[in-house]
Amino acid sequence: MTTVVPTSEEDPALAVVRFTSELAWADASPEVAEPQVTRLCIEAQENMVTNKWLELASLMLASADLIFSKVSEKDLECIYTVICNLVTKSESSDEEIEMAKVISGKIIQQPNDKPALRLKILFNLYNLLENPHGQFHVYMKALTLAFNGKVTEHIVPSFKKMDSFLQEWNIGISDQRELFLTISNVLKEHKSLSKDSFKFLVKYLATFSGEDAYTMSEAKEEAVRAIVEFVKAPDMFQCDLLDMPAVGQLEKDAKYALVYQLLKIFLTQRLDAYLEFHAANSTLLKSCGLVHEDCITKMRLMSLVDLASDDSGQIPYAVIRDTLGVNDDEVELWVVKAITVKLIDCKMDQMNQVVIVSRCTERVFGQHQWETLGTKLATWRGNIANVISTIQANRITEDGSQAMQGLMIR
Repeated sequence: MTTVVPTSEEDPALAVVRFTSELAWADASPEVAEPQVTRLCIEAQENMVTNKWLELASLMLASADLIFSKVSEKDLECIYTVICNLVTKSESSDEEIEMAKVISGKIIQQPNDKPALRLKILFNLYNLLENPHGQFHVYMKALTLAFNGKVTEHIVPSFKKMDSFLQEWNIGISDQRELFLTISNVLKEHKSLSKDSFKFLVKYLATFSGEDAYTMSEAKEEAVRAIVEFVKAPDMFQCDLLDMPAVGQLEKDAKYALVYQLLKIFLTQRLDAYLEFHAANSTLLKSCGLVHEDCITKMRLMSLVDLASDDSGQIPYAVIRDTLGVNDDEVELWVVKAITVKLIDCKMDQMNQVVIVSRCTERVFGQHQWETLGTKLATWRGNIANVISTIQANRITEDGSQAMQGLMIR
């Protein structure tokens, strides 16, 4: 038999139970409503006395959900602030997490009904939690709500803090995959944030390194999506997709081998290879949403970068013309385009009809590029050492000459 200790009406939780239950039963007759309101208040008191905070939260959520469309947003925020605050009363991490799951699960059930307010409530709940796993769970619910409720602009700014969040949450690989893929999908809805969407998609694919073939097969569709997004993007000219096992598995895949071949062309070959591929696979390109003319434009710039990577540092105008398949009077135009998008730094010698390259962007930056960079740094270090040695030698010689002159004067 339960003993109920009288609780002050000023208690916020009990006040919320009374307010929400009265409003929920407002359409019923007093004979029906009053016993129900009394029952709910007594049940709430019992839960408070016995420290059954999870049960109390569930009871309060049920009534609050019924009145969500009947009260102002200000009142709703107050109601849910009291409900969310119950997580601070939990006596164990497991109970805190379970309460966070119950509250957040209820809040996201109607994503199109006041989504911005629901998202704010989830943020408040997140800030009240101490357990990192509970925080991660609530954050994922917030992502889902923002996406389904079309209020992603409220959560996108938090992505800048993702590195610090990951340190705090200390989540496993499977949770990281879910997180990165969800963020990528959220960002995909914003055309201006396509690069950020691609970045998180690449992070997702990177989590499959070292996995077995069966697990890695989960990433096939997203690997294809990453390739298509890279090829389609007019302002992305470098990526490390070829080094990723999740992408590499497509090379011998019966369904996606051609998509992998397309990526390889864009990252390692020139325009002629793309034109040959298009002639045989134009239907595939269309099915991927790729526009042939846009691909030619990007491939011309990629081909020019490939020419610029030659160690000679000089590219004859005629070679650019033939490689890019353009007229003589278009050569400088394409060089300027490459400079504008910061693919190369160069000077155009119109007299000798050559482009003198001082820097170019690498289309891929894998093991070979690291080795080349290491060689260049070693050479630079050696040159600096020689300069220092020469300066020191000259200084010793000068000091010796000055000493001899002093002796002669004496």
